[in-house]
Amino acid sequence: MNFEQSVFVIGMGYVGLPVSIELAKVGYSVVGFDSSSEKIRDLGNGYSHVEGAASADIRQLLASGQLEFSDNPSRVSECSIVIIAVPTPLDRSNIPDLSSVTSACRSISSFLRKGTLIINESTSYPGTLREIIRPILDNGLTDSGVQYACSPERVDPGSKNFGFRNTPRLVAGLTQESVTRAYELYSKFVEEVIQVSSPEVAELAKLLENSFRQVNIALVNQLVPYCKELNIDIREVIDAASSKPYGFMRFLPGAGVGGHCIPIDPLYLSWKAKQAGIHLSLIHAADQVNKEMPTYVAKRLIELADLTYGTKALLLGVTYKPGVSDLRETPAKEIANYLTSEGIEVFWNDPLVNEFESVKKWNPSILVQGAIVVTAQPGLDIHSVVGSGVPVLDCTGTFKGIKGVSQL
Repeated sequence: MNFEQSVFVIGMGYVGLPVSIELAKVGYSVVGFDSSSEKIRDLGNGYSHVEGAASADIRQLLASGQLEFSDNPSRVSECSIVIIAVPTPLDRSNIPDLSSVTSACRSISSFLRKGTLIINESTSYPGTLREIIRPILDNGLTDSGVQYACSPERVDPGSKNFGFRNTPRLVAGLTQESVTRAYELYSKFVEEVIQVSSPEVAELAKLLENSFRQVNIALVNQLVPYCKELNIDIREVIDAASSKPYGFMRFLPGAGVGGHCIPIDPLYLSWKAKQAGIHLSLIHAADQVNKEMPTYVAKRLIELADLTYGTKALLLGVTYKPGVSDLRETPAKEIANYLTSEGIEVFWNDPLVNEFESVKKWNPSILVQGAIVVTAQPGLDIHSVVGSGVPVLDCTGTFKGIKGVSQL
């Protein structure tokens, strides 16, 4: 491997694997690292576990020698650039959990060569690169010769409009040289790369992007019960407001928020602000509104279908967004939990999902008394459910106008 043209990507998940593929396609020699030997084995055999990362691409790049996979952290010594792309979830107390980031850094710290550029793509709060990553990798040295930059990931799973190449990327670093190197790297496979003044700006921008979405989704979600009281269609209201050509941006209500960003990133921001003695009350309020939606829609279904103890309910579409099989933070989980707590037996149907929690998969031979569309999954069979006379609550607005379907 050519050291200068080799990249070591840590974390073969929703971010790291697609990044590895894109880098390999533009000519870099890429080592995809993950601590899971099972995952590395499957990838080495050409099987992708990530939507948006095609197995055919992996096999082609493996055959060409541009891409390989390893669970050996010492191989970082062969690469001049390291990209950290590991999960940054919340713990049970809704506190940022950076254990994957710190573990990744510790696993490679003793193998780094001088001149290596570290780029963090993992979403986190301002100061992560400077205060968490750098101290671990510098090993207490005042000048380790290692350089540091960040480029927070921007991935929209299942999107047909935006991918790696046409989604602008932010880059920042602790030195001008690190910024320049990061800029050059991303410019090879991203159409627009934007340099900002510090890693903290880039880190905070990522959190702002998703806090913006959280707050605006919460606003329309909070209006749902009021619109029901007034017998007004909330989506018609949004359509009407959207006719204004300035000063308004369209957000839609739903059963809750899910995925790896909206339910999590804003709480990284509020937690970090709290360390500085600042309470971001709007973010906390928005988080609370959106967390209450699964319970609200479950109650709406109970009311609509007159569900009682021992009856059966069906969840239609259980992923957090249509067109993907991703179940991370899906509101369907909390809807199922609430219905189950009320003694209602829950089933699910989703053409893109194989398993959902411990909930039983539905088949047409199972008679249910009520159904709820959580996610308007392509290929979802709603007509056979409605045709059997089962009342349906549609949280997505997709099936408006169908007899027997009520709107959120």
